[in-house]
Amino acid sequence: MLILLPICRNLLSFVRGTCRWYIDAQQKTDESLPSILSHLHKTNGLWLNPIQSNSTIPLYVAFTTIPGLTGVIITLALILMITSSMEQIRRSYFEVFWYTHHLFVIYFAGLVIHGIAGLVRGQTAESLKKNNPKKCAHHPTQWGQNSSHPYCESWKWVLAPIILYAFERALRIWRSCQKVVMHPSRVLEIQMCKAGFSMEIGQYVFLNCPAISYLEWHPFTLTSAPEENYFSVHIRVAGDWTETLIDTLQQPNSLMPRMMVDGPFGTASEDVFQYEVAMLVGAGIGVTPFASVLKSIWYKLQRGDQELQTRKIYFYWVCRETGSFAWFKHLLSSLEQEMEGSGRANFLSYHLYLTGWNRSMVGHAALHFQKSTDMVTGLRQKTSFGRPMWNNEFSAVAAAHPRSVVGVFLCGPEQLAKTLRKYCSQHSSLDPRNVQFYFNKENF
Repeated sequence: MLILLPICRNLLSFVRGTCRWYIDAQQKTDESLPSILSHLHKTNGLWLNPIQSNSTIPLYVAFTTIPGLTGVIITLALILMITSSMEQIRRSYFEVFWYTHHLFVIYFAGLVIHGIAGLVRGQTAESLKKNNPKKCAHHPTQWGQNSSHPYCESWKWVLAPIILYAFERALRIWRSCQKVVMHPSRVLEIQMCKAGFSMEIGQYVFLNCPAISYLEWHPFTLTSAPEENYFSVHIRVAGDWTETLIDTLQQPNSLMPRMMVDGPFGTASEDVFQYEVAMLVGAGIGVTPFASVLKSIWYKLQRGDQELQTRKIYFYWVCRETGSFAWFKHLLSSLEQEMEGSGRANFLSYHLYLTGWNRSMVGHAALHFQKSTDMVTGLRQKTSFGRPMWNNEFSAVAAAHPRSVVGVFLCGPEQLAKTLRKYCSQHSSLDPRNVQFYFNKENF
């Protein structure tokens, strides 16, 4: 009954925004639990329902009765959905994950039919007068001969969530594309009309391109700010769907294919401005949610927003190749100029780390170290080679803000999440009046 609720993203976003509950629609749950419960249910069903004769084979009953056959179908569908949800399959073979999960239609159809035979039902004092399970257990040869057995009512338990999910799917709206920009390293920016579209910083949408696949919906973080008159996403090649989309848009004189949008949905990045101090950590294309945050800051500083509670932002971006910096450096350059002009040059402290480097690149950087701008990005902040020393970074932030609550936001791999979560715990003071680090991770 409840299995559909976590994927009703619009409902969760509404509840989170209205009641201010912290609900993460992508929060990881124990995916093995439904499978374990279904196996226990099937085993108990075969054990508790007595056979009608000594020659009856349980396996034969499982495939020749309505409860048995639908139970097998439900279990197989559930196993396929759970195994295709593994991290490696979901990241590397998204199409397998996506199409396999459409077996939920078969799953719920089987669930509705599963109880038609009336093997198990809730008992009341009135129903026990006509159908007593203890008496029935001693007369298996007479099963099916009583035409007055109660009708199946299990469909009532799944009807409400099915209607809710159907309404969720109906909310998907059509949008028209406004502009397409191709950045270095094959990073595609799509800007779309904002008419009737309301968003907050760090939210994400699901995109569908019917010209490629009508069933595939892929999540992308919004990189535009709420103050802009359009909404945008940045897409890099990460699978067949994104590669086909980018190749289609790169063709000369090609018409822009129609795009469908579902969302936006809230994530942890919405809470950045609730902290006096924030640490934003992006890995590769994982920087996209923070593009929206930094753009919104730029607009707030331009109009002199007095309600801006955040006093300091530390921004860390870890990238493998130099081309990845290109599409983002214009925003950082604008922020540098705006903050200097408004007298808040110390508001943003950003650090760029390049992990895919060689000796010649380092030597070239050393020769140009005295220049006022970085030779990789052209920004005033120099690019570091390698990975951040997180223990030192957390120590520096804790020393600079000894009595602040610091929000740590990450969009990146799970290994980095474990590292940051560990240092958040290590560097948080036991005294609640002193510095406290709170970790938030972006999930799809």
